[in-house]
Amino acid sequence: MTSVPTPSVMPVDREQWFRHLDLSNFVNAYYQFRDLARFERCRRVLIVGPGQGLQTEVLKWRGYDVTTLDIDGTFKPDVIGSVHDMQMFSDRQFDAVIASHVLEHLAVPYLDRSLGELSRVAANALIYLPVAGRHLQARLQPGFKGIDVCLLVDAFNYLHRPNGLEAKYCGGQHFWEVGMRGFRVRDLKRRMSAYFEVLDVYRNRDWNPSLNFVLRSRGTSPAASI
Repeated sequence: MTSVPTPSVMPVDREQWFRHLDLSNFVNAYYQFRDLARFERCRRVLIVGPGQGLQTEVLKWRGYDVTTLDIDGTFKPDVIGSVHDMQMFSDRQFDAVIASHVLEHLAVPYLDRSLGELSRVAANALIYLPVAGRHLQARLQPGFKGIDVCLLVDAFNYLHRPNGLEAKYCGGQHFWEVGMRGFRVRDLKRRMSAYFEVLDVYRNRDWNPSLNFVLRSRGTSPAASI
């Protein structure tokens, strides 16, 4: 029987990854800034998994009071810890929490506990997740304001069900991805609805491997046991 692996650092050259910036980092920073603007009186923001730190600097530049949390000290977070156990933070300490491409790095038994913690520490949340497979996108932007037509097709084995206990995807970093059996959009919305009101779910047209959830916390949620 496969044991449950505890949350840990990414199995990559993290120093090299920390130094690298990609177009997706800039796109993601813009969408996080844009989505935070949906929340009223939002100033205190927790970023779980700050990565290379671009989003942190952008949000600080725009006047947000930003705290960062990461399990890996390589990324120089303000606080070292895991998203599944954030007892160092009090209830509603933040107006919003951002977890962008973080939760898929956790074995499934830690997923509900992490959602409960995200809901507990902040009034609102942005959770961005990777979409499985390869993506074919056709997009029409004729240059007229408001016209942006996009057709996006994902190609992968929709029948595949990950066991959630083995990091078999994205070079051994992901335990699951959106679209796989048990992790389709409706499954994730149902899972998140125990902790959040789902305000919006949308595909990032400018970085199509990302599905973005905009959420409002339902209140303090008991952490699921492991």
